Amino acid sequence: MSSREDILGRVRAGLQRDATNAAAGRDEMEVALSNRTHGPKPAMDSSPQALLERFRAKSEQQSSTVDIVAGESAVPAAIARYLTTMKLPTSAVAWPSLKALDWAAAGLKVEPRGARDADLVGITGCFCAVAETGTLMMCSSADTPAAISLLPETHIAVVHASRILPYMEDAWALARKELGDLPRAVNFISGPSRTGDIEQTIVLGAHGPYRVHLVIVAD
Repeated sequence: MSSREDILGRVRAGLQRDATNAAAGRDEMEVALSNRTHGPKPAMDSSPQALLERFRAKSEQQSSTVDIVAGESAVPAAIARYLTTMKLPTSAVAWPSLKALDWAAAGLKVEPRGARDADLVGITGCFCAVAETGTLMMCSSADTPAAISLLPETHIAVVHASRILPYMEDAWALARKELGDLPRAVNFISGPSRTGDIEQTIVLGAHGPYRVHLVIVAD
């Protein structure tokens, strides 16, 4: 038995959940989630273009850089331009789910695998994005390993405009709808890693990437 199974088993025992009442318990949770009340939210224009522009502005406030392309086929060239401009390596690791893109035509050497400590550039997609805060929602799986957004010094994320949602609550609702059971890891990323622990001076790259670059596909 894994540690996870052991912990969850003890939680179930404490709640007196077993095979005979698990379905009823899930129904209770679904009712509670569907009837929950939300706290105050900032007013927001929820039209697609307005969400894109707000997400861009909020991302830039979080020290991310942003590029917008017309379609997914333009992503490799956009990333190549960014890496060249920043004088960064043109080799990278990427989510296996992105392996169909023509990286070689853009002059990039991209390996579809999980990240290792020597990898300097990581390319990912995202499950969805939150316009309210300029945040990426990352859901791990075999094709979307979490380490690629966490280990390399440079994180480049491909964001489809159709997946930009107004609020954090919308992101969780979409996860419940599309994923059912939550994945092993859900990470929210709002710009580069940072800390202000020492004399309240913000330092980027303290616990993760030094830089985050977003390529938004205006689909």
